[in-house]
Formats: sequence, structure tokens, C-alpha cells
Amino acid sequence: MIKKIIKKIFPEFWLLFYHRMLAVLSDWIYNSPSHKMIVIGVTGTNGKTTVCHMIRDILEVGGSRVGMTTSIDFQDGKRVWENNTKQGMPGRFQLRKLLSQMVKNKCDYAIIETTSEGIKQFRHYKIDYNIAVFTNLTSDHIESHGSWEAYRQAKEELFKIVSARDDGASIINLDDPSAEYFLQYRAKKIYGYGLDLERMENSKITDAIFAENITLYPEGSVFRVSDRLYSLALPGKHNIYNALASLCVGRAQSVPDELIQKALARFNGLPGRLEEIPSHKGFRIFVDYAHTEDALEKVYETLQRMPHKRMIAVLGATGGGRDKKKRPELGRLAAQYCDLVFVTNEDPYDEDPQEIINQVFAGVIVVGKIENKNCWRILDRGEAIRTAIQNARKGDIVIITGKGCERVMATRRGFVPWDDRLEVRRVLKIKANIAKG
Repeated sequence: MIKKIIKKIFPEFWLLFYHRMLAVLSDWIYNSPSHKMIVIGVTGTNGKTTVCHMIRDILEVGGSRVGMTTSIDFQDGKRVWENNTKQGMPGRFQLRKLLSQMVKNKCDYAIIETTSEGIKQFRHYKIDYNIAVFTNLTSDHIESHGSWEAYRQAKEELFKIVSARDDGASIINLDDPSAEYFLQYRAKKIYGYGLDLERMENSKITDAIFAENITLYPEGSVFRVSDRLYSLALPGKHNIYNALASLCVGRAQSVPDELIQKALARFNGLPGRLEEIPSHKGFRIFVDYAHTEDALEKVYETLQRMPHKRMIAVLGATGGGRDKKKRPELGRLAAQYCDLVFVTNEDPYDEDPQEIINQVFAGVIVVGKIENKNCWRILDRGEAIRTAIQNARKGDIVIITGKGCERVMATRRGFVPWDDRLEVRRVLKIKANIAKG
């Protein structure tokens, strides 16, 4: 509410000037810590957090000390702790403070999950990025930025910084339709990655990383790059893209391929990213952070490859400036891929949660689902999860999306405690107690 009032009172020019000056001030107070490490920025709509962690593992297995800031955790070279701010990229002073701590702990690298919202508010300003990584671009935060072009251009800012360096490196997903926009910034070295060999033949590319001979398994994948075979313990083609982006960073930093191969093989995923909660009831339950159309569809496609009888979805949509146009599309995807659909509340911020639910549900109905027969609107997220699990039978998969490992829900009253994983375990415990009699 306060932010909205401030935006109405002050012109956008002054707000941007205010954000920029805070970035300058914070950088001065903490003595420009980013200049004392190699800084890697990872941007894109989906996959940023996973890529950051893969890069961290590759650099660490190569013998480096690494600091990191992501939407789920912080790492300063000595300790790791959760990010409970609901900000993918910390504020200007908090970010400089973290970078300063990394310098103090003698980190060689700082990996920063760099969001479009963070760039819009100049949280990236005055940070000396050496490497920029682009994962993909799909719709998200469109309303906040004003247009798709403005959303994309915010992410391009990271590549402008790197292209101005004498030793900068850009790493770009060439299979993404927006790749050309990022390729226009001619860094000293440009690494392209993807699964489409024809896209690799680009004169702007210094080094092309192409995955072939791909085999997807229900619980992982195997693929070949050049003459080396890589294995992942993470399912889904999207994780191959994540691995390729990370592999490019490893090569850019001269980490031997055999060590990259080792780091990727033992990477077991992240909390809240297709995290399975053991049910011991004959059906499987997964929790995932997916909240965009592209991410949600990839999750459903990945689970479809796993043996199952039915898929049961619990989902909602985030308020507070997220793209409203995607809401019915999220519902449509859930109805298309899943047999039962429960639409519920999810981080409404200052919006009416029931209205958000209705907008998502409109997409469910379009596909042909029938309310109260195979799809439901349940405002209380806990009740929705409980009902979904109660409807699960042997061989089913229950997939709960939107929040992942987050521990709070953003509402009009502020942040309130919430964790999908804890709620699932609570429901399973009650279910077990009832079964015991």
C-alpha cells in the first residue's frame, strides 16, 4: 500500500533516480566489493536458481571458493542460509553487504541470480559483472514492466555491462526465440548452448555447446557433448538446458570437462524444485516452484513420463504485479495434463485471492473439466492440499505448484507463515493416524 502511494506522489523519473542513488551509496559504503571477485549474473524467466547452484558446484569442484545469492538461499563462502525475503535478488544494501562478506571470506566468485525486477530497481547498478548467463524468456512480471519488450530489455542490461568489458563473457540459450536480442551485445567471448545444431552455426559465437544423443528417463537424463557423456539425476529436458548453461560457465573459467561432468552427475536438485514428499501410501507427491506457463508445462511434461495412473494438480497464481493474462493459461495447462485440478490461493499480495482463483479456473473450464466433478475452487490452500491428497489413489501423482520451498505467503496483511511441504507432511500424518484407528 505504501509503495503504491509513493508511486502516485513521485514521478517515475524521481523514483528511478532514487533507486540509482541508493545503488551508488551502497556500493560506496561497502567499498565496491564486486570489483574484488569474478561476478557471474544469471538471468531469465525460468531455471535461474538451478543454474546458479549448478555453477556453484562446478566452480567448487574446480577448487574455487564461491559466494552466491539466489531466490532460495544465500552463501558467503563459509555458511549457507535460507532466503526468506521473497526477493529473487536482494535489495541494494543487503546485496552489497553480502558481497562484502564474500570478499572478507576470500571468495573467488560471486554468483548473483539477477532478476528483471532487481534490474528495474537498479539493484544491479555498479556491480562489476564479468559473466552474464541467459536461460530463457517467457511471460512474467509483464504488468510491472509495462510490456514484453520492457521486460526483455531489463534483462538485456546485464549483457550491456558484460559487453563493455575487455574480458567479459556472455552465455546464451540459442534455442530461445529471444536469443538474437542478447547476441547483439558483443562480449569478448560468447558461448551459445542448446539442442538445435543449426542454431549453433552462428558467426557471433566463440564456443558452441550442443547436446546430442539425449535419453530422458523418469528420474533423470543422459546426453553427450562432443565426445563426453553427461548424466543428470534430475528429470526433464529443461534441466539439460540448465546443465548446458552451467557447463558453459565451467568452460569459460577453464574447469576441466571431467570435473564438470563429475559435478553435474552428483547434483541432486534443489528444495522445492520437483521435490518429492514421501507418502508411503502408494501414490507420489511432488512440490514445485513453477508459476509461469513455460515452467508449469515443463513440470507436467516431466511427470507425465513417470509411471502413473492419474495426475492431480494443486495450483494458483501470484498477484502483486504478475502477468494477469497468464492466469487462465495456467488453469488450461493444469486441466490439459491432469485428471483432477484444485485451484487455490497462492501469494495474492494486495489482490482479491478469490478473483485470482476465478481467473485461473476460467482456463480449467475451457478445456472441458466440470466443476465439483474433476475440478474445484478452494480458497484455503491447506484445504486444497488436504482434499487433493484425500482423492489420491494408488499409482497417482499429486503435484502442488507455485510456492516450492517458500516458507511464507504474501497477503494484504503482509507475510504469513506457509510451507507447502510442511502442510503435505501434516496431512499425511493425520491420514496415517486415522488409518491406525
